[in-house]
Amino acid sequence: MADPSSYRPQPGQIPDSPGVYRFRDEHRRVIYVGKAKSLRQRLANYFQDVAGLHPRTATMVTTAASVEWTVVSTEVEALQLEYSWIKEYDPRFNVKYRDDKSYPSLAVTLNEEYPRVQVMRGPKKKGVRYFGPYAHAWAIRETVDLMLRVFPVRTCSAGVFKRSAQIGRPCLLGYIGKCSAPCVGRVTPEEHRELAEDFCDFMAGRTGAYLSRLEKEMHIAAEDMEYEKAARLRDDIGALRRAMEKNAVVLADATDADLIAVAEDELEAAVQIFHVRGGRVRGQRGWVTDKVEAVDTAGLVEHALQQLYGEEKGESVPKEVLVPALPEDTPALAQWLAERRGSQVSLRIPQRGDKKALMETVHRNAQQSLALHKTKRASDLTTRSRALEEIAEALELDGAPLRIECFDISHLQGDDVVASMVVFEDGLARKSEYRRFQVKSFEGQDDVRSMHEVVSRRFRRYLVEKSKTGEWDPQDGEDGPPEDDGKPKRFAYPPQLVVVDGGQPQVAAAKRALDELGIDDVAVCGLAKRLEEVWLPGEDDPVVLPRTSEGLYLLQRVRDEAHRFAIQYQRSKRGKRLKAGPLDEVPGLGESRKQALVKHFGSVKKLRQATIDQICEVPGIGRKTAETVAAALAGAVPAGPAVNTATGEIIEDENPAPAGASSERGTEQ
Repeated sequence: MADPSSYRPQPGQIPDSPGVYRFRDEHRRVIYVGKAKSLRQRLANYFQDVAGLHPRTATMVTTAASVEWTVVSTEVEALQLEYSWIKEYDPRFNVKYRDDKSYPSLAVTLNEEYPRVQVMRGPKKKGVRYFGPYAHAWAIRETVDLMLRVFPVRTCSAGVFKRSAQIGRPCLLGYIGKCSAPCVGRVTPEEHRELAEDFCDFMAGRTGAYLSRLEKEMHIAAEDMEYEKAARLRDDIGALRRAMEKNAVVLADATDADLIAVAEDELEAAVQIFHVRGGRVRGQRGWVTDKVEAVDTAGLVEHALQQLYGEEKGESVPKEVLVPALPEDTPALAQWLAERRGSQVSLRIPQRGDKKALMETVHRNAQQSLALHKTKRASDLTTRSRALEEIAEALELDGAPLRIECFDISHLQGDDVVASMVVFEDGLARKSEYRRFQVKSFEGQDDVRSMHEVVSRRFRRYLVEKSKTGEWDPQDGEDGPPEDDGKPKRFAYPPQLVVVDGGQPQVAAAKRALDELGIDDVAVCGLAKRLEEVWLPGEDDPVVLPRTSEGLYLLQRVRDEAHRFAIQYQRSKRGKRLKAGPLDEVPGLGESRKQALVKHFGSVKKLRQATIDQICEVPGIGRKTAETVAAALAGAVPAGPAVNTATGEIIEDENPAPAGASSERGTEQ
């Protein structure tokens, strides 16, 4: 624990202007980022008597070892810089909302020649129009199923679309009228895109004009005695009305707004957001966070706004944002939102009427979300704490191992030898800290030697990071530490416990690696698969934990996760090696141009037969590159013909599999 007075700046050094400040710990990691209208006044608050500070603030300032700041010209710039640094440094004492689920959205891929309607999760992609997010994927599919009757837009995958185009026959949706079947040319690309754009307009809330147009067409068809057409239009109108009914009108004035509500207690907070478009609730999402800093409701709202709109632009930012409490810098936040939208944004608290009533509904959802989260978390916390205590007791550790790292080796009969390192903090997997290694110092199969190499490399990197504080000097010939930028380092955090997948030999190798580096404050154990025995360095007999032990269950989860991660990496390496073809040997030829060449000619076989002038016809391929490709393919040995082993017949294949990609044998280890 550091004394804040040891790094407190002199009052005259801190400018009295807007800016963003960063607290760093003794390893120069950024642990907190904040902004202020006046840096001098705000930073002075942190250097009061520690006993008078909020407990979380006191923990932060005693963990920190230095503070620095950056002056900006306006509060809006400070807001943007604070958001950027929180995203870049991931400081441990800042409030960071985490989604309690991955919410699905309805997406229209307008970036494709034939736009597709589908359910999408995860980060947004350029050129794709999104609606939602929705609470359930089935709600999207029900809405789409109703609307495809009127807007028969493609919903099939690329593989199904390509297959239907090849055989000249559409899929089932094309036969029952729920797809316009652009795959077989029933509509032109332009007509299909117009259908997709009408679908987007309807989903965006512009429903009245479209329904009026359909009703007018229905009446005209009836007057002209085209009764079948009139009946179809009548059914289309009914389908659209049913789709609209699934999103009840909550605001009568066709408002576009986001409503944000917060439910909180001393330790945690839950945020719920309702997305209202055209007066209807079009989507819902929620977050939960630990209150790792001293923050009130207004501060939680500010963090939520930053996370919700930090990556959004245009119409994704609504005209109106309704919140339960206004942040301290409301004018700056409103200006920041307006810049992201491109027009004025109203940020306010609803006072009366339908908007206040809907805000109360959103708040009830936030309360239920927090209660559900705490019910789940209570059980999880109790179980994880008991597991860590059991491990500490069984291995005779000084304290609970809050950070556990596990190493595993994987290979296929000595080829593609790789290793994995997984990290569990407080009994939970921390996937951002996972690391992968390639074993290159020797050839062949030697798990013990591989384990020694990997553990040595991991902790040598830790010592290099540690050298920045002057606590350790790298040996001669060791690479110097990279220039510090305050970001979370790859190997900066030491574990309290290292677990290896294996028995006595692997444990001894890991312990020897730590001893050679002079590290004596990290415990080591191994978990053998056969009897799930825990092995300690230098012990002839294993530690046997009860089968019902939560500690053993946690060690098994850590070991199995390391095994999964190692096998995943080993398979990907082997797959890349087996898929390697003659084009991979062409210098300067990237993946995009390789795909363009194969797509243009249809196969490597036809590309090999092409002239240099024909290769130059491919977009992005110049004459020099074409000559290099032709020379490389001329020197490559073509793969032998495939043979039907039952008949002895030679199989003609325009896309032969790469050599060595036949059956695989062996067991992954």
